[in-house]
Amino acid sequence: MLGTRPAARLSISTWRHVDTPLIVAVVATASLGLLMVFSATRHQLAEAGLDEQAVLKRQAVFVLLGVIAMALLTSVDYRNLRAFAPLMFIGAVTLLLLVLSPLGSEGRGTQAWFQLGAYQFQPSEFSKIAVVVCAAAYCATYREGLGGREVGAVLGLAAIPIGLIYLQPDLGTALVFIAILLGVLAVGGAKPRHLGVLFALGVVAVIAVLQLGVLKQYQLDRLGAFLDPSDNSLQATYNLNQSKIAIGSGGLTGKGLFEGSQTTLAYVPEQSTDFVFTVVGEELGFAGSAALLGLFGFIVWRIWRAATVARDLFGTLVCVGVLCMFVFQIFENVGMTMGIMPITGIPLPFVSYGGSSIVAAFAGLGLVLNVHMRRFA
Repeated sequence: MLGTRPAARLSISTWRHVDTPLIVAVVATASLGLLMVFSATRHQLAEAGLDEQAVLKRQAVFVLLGVIAMALLTSVDYRNLRAFAPLMFIGAVTLLLLVLSPLGSEGRGTQAWFQLGAYQFQPSEFSKIAVVVCAAAYCATYREGLGGREVGAVLGLAAIPIGLIYLQPDLGTALVFIAILLGVLAVGGAKPRHLGVLFALGVVAVIAVLQLGVLKQYQLDRLGAFLDPSDNSLQATYNLNQSKIAIGSGGLTGKGLFEGSQTTLAYVPEQSTDFVFTVVGEELGFAGSAALLGLFGFIVWRIWRAATVARDLFGTLVCVGVLCMFVFQIFENVGMTMGIMPITGIPLPFVSYGGSSIVAAFAGLGLVLNVHMRRFA
């Protein structure tokens, strides 16, 4: 009995350092996301004679599963994950290979999911978390900085999941991996010239994908709509214009929750997933959009703070990887709805509809909370 008390006191003391403000901000963001997903789908479901709360209920289940994943990853000391990094990498690559096989399901020209009954499982979302842990674990072993060989090793390993995701094809998610690598390598001690080479390779890879015909026609049309918004011959241009109209029509305070005409009439495509920010803009206006971006800004700041107070380099790099993942996705998703970024299938963290993206986002947050609460342990 005497031997168990110190461990119990340590556990209680560790949980006292959990970042409560970060949790509150994420719960608030996810709650707003539930409302926006409900608003984007209720009218269409009702017109089809279906339960107008069906998508809302499913999204609530995803959020609950995400919270469970967050709690599980928070409860296990993050330093123990270093030993499992190779297994996480192998598992992620295996799933990405299997999803390209006949076991995977194709939708909208992309083969990126496993169909599990009424639900879809997207391995690439969880591969982000695996790459964050693996890259952080590798870079943390070189406290003196990263040389060309070490940077090359990280890039070589990361090229495997990135290449498999290109083959789906999913350019947007592959770009998220590049953002993660840039952040982890930069903080991990890579030299500026190595980062410059990495950025150049990323640009070359994107150009190669565009030129070699890897992307589907609808994905090329999305990029064309960004480069030439005046080309009305593209369906993607119509989609982008409707997105801009929805956001612009919200004005300062919005049309009111569930009162958006663009949303009610389903003029904006993929509004519960890729374009969910348009619901915020139309129904809650500039004030609601600013509030959501303010929540994201607070989340980003708390993650950065966790990185700066981490007990070791591994913890810092884990937080940086998650931070880069979130920042890139937020900027790209919000930017594409306003026409300042190319249209890609990147979800808005904690807000867009989708089980894999929600659970993976909460899992990433669990890693950050883990690092923060063990900064004194």
